[in-house]
Amino acid sequence: MLEDFLGDISSGHKVVSTVYAECGSMYRTRGLEALRSLGETEFVLGVAAMCDSGTYVNTHSNLVTRVGIGTVGYVDLTAGSAVGDILDAHLAITTRFKGIRHVSAWDASPEIRKSHTRPPELLLSDKKFREGFAELAPRGLSFDAWLYHPQILELVDLAQCFPETCIIIDHFGGPIGIGPYKGRRAEILAQWKLDIAELAKNKNVVAKLGGLLMPINGFGLHKAELPPTSDALANLTRDYYLHMIDCFGPERCMFESNFPVDRVSCSYTVLWNSFKKLVADFSESDKNDLFHDTANRIYRLDQ
Repeated sequence: MLEDFLGDISSGHKVVSTVYAECGSMYRTRGLEALRSLGETEFVLGVAAMCDSGTYVNTHSNLVTRVGIGTVGYVDLTAGSAVGDILDAHLAITTRFKGIRHVSAWDASPEIRKSHTRPPELLLSDKKFREGFAELAPRGLSFDAWLYHPQILELVDLAQCFPETCIIIDHFGGPIGIGPYKGRRAEILAQWKLDIAELAKNKNVVAKLGGLLMPINGFGLHKAELPPTSDALANLTRDYYLHMIDCFGPERCMFESNFPVDRVSCSYTVLWNSFKKLVADFSESDKNDLFHDTANRIYRLDQ
């Protein structure tokens, strides 16, 4: 809720605005099943209105943070061409609706948590999914991709088939470090680097840099006696961040907090401190891209 989020961001960091990513929250309980996710878009708009009133401020810096200036919702793309009308219904609620995320994270191992939308194997290649996906670009909507690292090349194919659609890869493409992937970090990192480099060749793909501290990534920070310092986080994750920035360039990368999910591993303040330390030697222009400009441009937050 808003007060909880403002508690996280009251950190001394200058958070001017935020983008909300769908999580299956506040769906309508009545009406057509396909339209129930409209409730989440309505909820975010309500929170945004509370912020815009100026009543709620970041108490540390006395800054009015524009929470939910953009929202990424959920629509079941396997509805095919019928998706168009559902997207239009979200857009009718608010111009802050910027795109959708239909999670495709799937793994054969029962030890790997299934994502909240319970996607089937090879969702990104499904004919009906792609029929629905084709409805995004004509409306200027982007697609947030949340998947696991063995699926990155599936996303490469999707990006190649839909060069006019902006695709945002979330959470580094989900490098898994538990279950059958435990103890194989060096091997997985090597293949992940190759697959990310292949994905980055597609200019319609941009990267959100964050969400690497979930239990599924295998770093085990949620079990540590003490929370990590920002230096420890930067050292632990450096290879992933710098490789993504090398492949995509700062103009196609944006930092993400993945809060409140990553709260099990670290605080919001420490996480953003680690980002600042990772790119301390970057130019001012590159930092502007990573911390603000890329997100502002890709999510069209000034529209």
